[in-house]
Amino acid sequence: MKLQWDKYELDLDKRTYVMGVLNVTPDSFSDGGKYYSLEAAVEHGLAMAEQGADILDIGGESTRPFSERVTTQEEIDRVVPVIEALSKHVDVPISIDTYKSDVAKYALDAGASIINDISALRFDPALGPLAADRGVPVILMHMKGTPENMQKNPQYDDVVGEISDFLEDAINRATQSGIPKDMVVIDPGIGFGKTFDHNLIILRDLGRFQALQRPILIGTSNKSFIGHVLDKPVEQRAVGTMATVAVAVLNGAHIVRVHNVEMAVDTVRMVDAIRKGRAD
Repeated sequence: MKLQWDKYELDLDKRTYVMGVLNVTPDSFSDGGKYYSLEAAVEHGLAMAEQGADILDIGGESTRPFSERVTTQEEIDRVVPVIEALSKHVDVPISIDTYKSDVAKYALDAGASIINDISALRFDPALGPLAADRGVPVILMHMKGTPENMQKNPQYDDVVGEISDFLEDAINRATQSGIPKDMVVIDPGIGFGKTFDHNLIILRDLGRFQALQRPILIGTSNKSFIGHVLDKPVEQRAVGTMATVAVAVLNGAHIVRVHNVEMAVDTVRMVDAIRKGRAD
């Protein structure tokens, strides 16, 4: 399975890819505005690329539970200067984490080349046609509700089955917008409208999503279910995060989205070697 577009090729059968998270927000749950300034954001993006990130994912609006929305213009103002600066110095693809077509348009113009949409093309009907027109991959994530209400008692009869049905519909929505199926990546949406147990079940049964025949992205980094299991604050969840990364890769994830790139690169490389049964 490969993703090929523009000057990029990700051979997802060969190895697992690491996506580094860069939140250009004052209220991110994980890094708390640490990279809100342009200088700090660019410096961190360059550092992640140097550490081995295969993709840089840049977002200008927090989607943590109960977070509040920001205006389109504010989001553009946050992410575009960072993307412009980074695209001049890194060779890896840059992903824009947004569900707004106007933000995506300006981000793509600035040098981004992937759209990562938590709404799976549901919130903005113009986003799918934009992705199709630009010929870029889209990451479609499952979310129950919206960031404002997604953690208010989420319930499922079969969490993996229901997410699979949602993602199948999302793939169809993408192709109906003109996006080729081979440009779609799916994300079960760990922590987005799920209880702690739901997240654990998704990781345990991740292989079921392979039936959709699309690359699987998993983002567990520092999330609250890890803190719940280990009784650790956000700042102390690195080991727990890498355990979830290892399980995700072993169970079929093609891309892992993380904050600690250096640690994830080593974790992924080790698990890939175990899966293959060879060290090269």
